[in-house]
Amino acid sequence: MPWQDNSGNNGGPTKGPWGQPPKNGDGRPGPQRGDAPDLEELLQASRQRLKRAFPRGANGGGGGGRRGPELNARTLGLGGAAILLLWAASGFYQVPAASKGVVTTFGRYTQMTEPGLRWHIPGPVQNARVVNVAEVRSLTIPAQPRGRSVEGEGLMLTGDKNIVDVGMAVQYNLKTDKPPEGLPGPARFIFNVDNPEVMVRAVSESAIREVVGRNSLDFVQTVGRTQVQDDTRVLIQAALDQYAAGIQITEVNLTKTEPPTAEVNEAFLDVEAADQDRQRAIDSARAYANKVVPEARGEAQRILETARGYSARVTAESRGQAERFSAILGEYQKAPEVTRQRMYLETVEKVLGDMDKIIVEEGAGSGVVPYLPLNELGRSGRTGGQ
Repeated sequence: MPWQDNSGNNGGPTKGPWGQPPKNGDGRPGPQRGDAPDLEELLQASRQRLKRAFPRGANGGGGGGRRGPELNARTLGLGGAAILLLWAASGFYQVPAASKGVVTTFGRYTQMTEPGLRWHIPGPVQNARVVNVAEVRSLTIPAQPRGRSVEGEGLMLTGDKNIVDVGMAVQYNLKTDKPPEGLPGPARFIFNVDNPEVMVRAVSESAIREVVGRNSLDFVQTVGRTQVQDDTRVLIQAALDQYAAGIQITEVNLTKTEPPTAEVNEAFLDVEAADQDRQRAIDSARAYANKVVPEARGEAQRILETARGYSARVTAESRGQAERFSAILGEYQKAPEVTRQRMYLETVEKVLGDMDKIIVEEGAGSGVVPYLPLNELGRSGRTGGQ
């Protein structure tokens, strides 16, 4: 029988080759074009799709084919246990050696954990954040060129109404203290600080401007650099503690304290060089004084000791002569002639004892030619005198 198009031109229902309308899978006539969908047919189609998605056997029926997994209580229990195990395993976390772990429960601080493998109740109940407490962070004021520094950012007014260009480097890390009340250092750093570098920079700039404004330009540039650094560090730390930031300032270094112009800077460098020369001259004078003064004191002490020795010797000799005179006076009073003769002979002997002369009395060699061994007499006299 030849195929004919029986659709017609009147917009009627589409028919098959034998003039019958198309049927559904269950043998019933399908919906005609232009008719509203039947609710029972939609439900039937949905059930068919579910059967195809979850077949009970390999052939889709209850025959002897291999059966797939069934949705029963046991299957649901095993699936829930696996999900619970994976959820519990997600609570393990590792804390490195130089770090601390901050555990929160529903966003509220609970505890701080030490380095090692740790566990917390997985989210959304608890959460853990690891922070490095040993890392030394640093920043420079004014910022480096990569930090988009502003020209003149380091210019500050001193106490004597001068302008100085100050550069400073600040180093800091995190506190690890556990106060009896309040949060520990790492927790304060996490909860109270949004941008730590911006906050430390702002506090540092305020502190250094306050310290520079209290001192003179010469003090900031020369002898007071260490004092300025210490005062600035104390002010920065006090402000950060007031903000409860959990940050510890370890070091503050002044990298430059220069006038704003090159000409003024050269003048100050000349002044500093002159001051160094003055200090060098003072040190040399002190070294010379330390050398000469002890020598002069030693020489003066030697002269004093020599004078004391001479005084003692002269005094002793004078006392000896006085005592000898007193003794001779006593003997003289007893026998004046004998004492006078003895004193005369002792005086003559003392005066003529060293003379190389021989005196011969008159009449000693009358009538004969005397033989006198003058050389021997002189030698014997000198020997006896010695």
